[in-house]
Amino acid sequence: MELATQTFAITAGIPSEERFGLSQQMRRAAVSIPSNIAEGAARSGPWEYARFLSIARGSHAELDTQMQLAVMLGWLDKQHTVFELIDHVGKLLTGLHRKWSLQ
Repeated sequence: MELATQTFAITAGIPSEERFGLSQQMRRAAVSIPSNIAEGAARSGPWEYARFLSIARGSHAELDTQMQLAVMLGWLDKQHTVFELIDHVGKLLTGLHRKWSLQ
């Protein structure tokens, strides 16, 4: 959820003409990550949890790509701390997915 919070702060600084473009996609992807983790945890069975973790991983990859695009467009510094958080969340998601997909 910290990644989603930082994403909202970052997208607030993106030019207003992109409010319904890239910034909205970034926000949706960032919210999708913890939302799918929560939904999967509430389902019955480890296979369902693993499936929702897989969806969260896809949203994570999407957000990482969008953040890189924001750097390329000059809207975000490539040294921004959000990239450390993106890497950390990615590692956590991969570990969780491995654990639950083997059950």
